[in-house]
Amino acid sequence: MENMRRVAFHNLGCKVNGYEMDFMQQSMKEKGYEVVPFDEKADIYIINTCTVTNIADRKSRQMLHRAKKLNPDSVVVAVGCYVQTGSEEALKDMSIDLAIGNNRKKDLVSILEEYLADRERGKNREFASGENAFEDKTLQGRTIIDIGNTKEYEKMKLTSTAEHTRSFIKVQDGCNQFCSYCIIPYARGRIRSRSREEVAEEVGELARKGYREIVLTGIHLSSYGMTEGNDFSQSGLLGLIQLMEEIPGIERVRLGSLEPRIITEEFAEGLSRCERLCPHFHLSLQSGSDTVLKRMNRKYSSAEYYEKVCILRRYFGEPAITTDVIVGFPGETQEEFEQTKTFLEKIGFYEMHIFKYSRREGTPAARMEGQIPEKVKSARSSQLLELEKEMSCAYRKKFLHKSAEVLFEEEKLIGGKSYQVGYTREYIRAAFETEEKLSGHMRRGELKGFLEPDILLFQP
Repeated sequence: MENMRRVAFHNLGCKVNGYEMDFMQQSMKEKGYEVVPFDEKADIYIINTCTVTNIADRKSRQMLHRAKKLNPDSVVVAVGCYVQTGSEEALKDMSIDLAIGNNRKKDLVSILEEYLADRERGKNREFASGENAFEDKTLQGRTIIDIGNTKEYEKMKLTSTAEHTRSFIKVQDGCNQFCSYCIIPYARGRIRSRSREEVAEEVGELARKGYREIVLTGIHLSSYGMTEGNDFSQSGLLGLIQLMEEIPGIERVRLGSLEPRIITEEFAEGLSRCERLCPHFHLSLQSGSDTVLKRMNRKYSSAEYYEKVCILRRYFGEPAITTDVIVGFPGETQEEFEQTKTFLEKIGFYEMHIFKYSRREGTPAARMEGQIPEKVKSARSSQLLELEKEMSCAYRKKFLHKSAEVLFEEEKLIGGKSYQVGYTREYIRAAFETEEKLSGHMRRGELKGFLEPDILLFQP
C-alpha cells in the first residue's frame, strides 16, 4: 500500500463537483500522495462522475475505462453521482475497483486506505475454488449510502483552489424540485445546508490567502437555509450574502444558479444593498413555453419569470441575466419552440446555455411520448445559439465607453500581443495590453471596444 502514492484525478459535471474535487485533491495531498496529471501513469485514478444525462453516464464510464487502460494494475475509484444512482450497474463494471457515493467524498482517504489494506491482506487469500477474492468483482469495494434519507450536510473545507483569484464555495446540497427531466434529486438527496459559521471560516481563510472573489454555489442554491417542507428562506441566502460582506479581503461575491421564485421585491432590495455582490444573476429558465414548463414540472410560468427579471432590472439597472434552455423536450411542437424563441428575445439575456434534451433513464420525461428526433433538436439548438450570440453582443455593447472594474486572472496572447485578461462585475471578459502581471489585481478603467467577439478592450 505504501508504494501506491501517485494519484490522478478527473472531474465531470457541475461546479459543486468541482469544489468537491478540489477538496479530495487537497485531502490526498495532505496524506502525502503525489497528484499527477490524469494522462500520466498513476497508482490510483479517481474519477468524480456525473449522471445528469445518459451522455454524462457514458462519459463517466469512458473515463473509468480509460483510467484502467492507462494502468491495468491501478486502483480505479468511481466517486459521486454515477455510482450513486446506478450502483448495481457500476458494481458490475470491471474497470471499477472502488465505488464511493455522494456524502462520502469527505471520507475518500480513509475509505481508500481501508480498501487498499483489505486488498493487500486478501492478495494471498483464496476461495476453495482457487480464485483470488479480489478477482470477483461482486466483492469490490462500495460505500454508497441511502442518499434520499440523509439529513447530514457533508462537511468539507478548502484552504486553496485550482483558481487563483476566485473560489467556488459549496454551501448547499440536494434538491426537492423533481423536475421531470432531472435525476439529480435521486443522486444528491434532499436539501441540506452548510452552517453560516463554517462558510465564513472557509471564506475568511481563502481571503487571507489572496482570493478576491467568491462564488456561492450549491445543487439548489436558492434553498440555502431551508428546512424540509418550508418554502424559500429568502433571509437564509440573503443573510449569508450579507455575512460575506463583512469578511475582510473579499471584494466580490458572485452567485451560482438561482431558482426564479426566490426573486421578490424584498429579496432584490436586500441584495441591492450588498456592495460586494456582483450584478450577475443566473436564473434557470429551461423553456419559454408555459405548456412545456408544465410538462417539465417547473414551478413558474413565463410571465412569472419575466416579472422576476423586471424586479432585478429595477434594482440593478443593467444586470447580467444568464440562463439555461432545453430544446427538443418531449412533445415540444414547433409552436412551443417559437414561443420559447420569442420569449428569449423579449428578455434579452447576456448569455444562454443551450442544451438539446437528452433522455435520462429513471426520469418521467424519459417515458413521455413525443420524443423529438435528433435532427429537429439540432436545428432548434442552432437557431438559439445564433440568437445567443446576437443578444450577448448587444449586452456587451451597452458597456462600451463606460467605466468598469476588472479583476484580472490570466495572461493571453491575442494577435501576437500580450494581454492581461479578467472579468467585470457583470462577468464581461476584458483584456488590457501590458507586460505587467496583474493576476489577482483589480483595475478601474474604460471598455474601449471589441478585441474579440467575447472580449472587450480595457484601458485603465
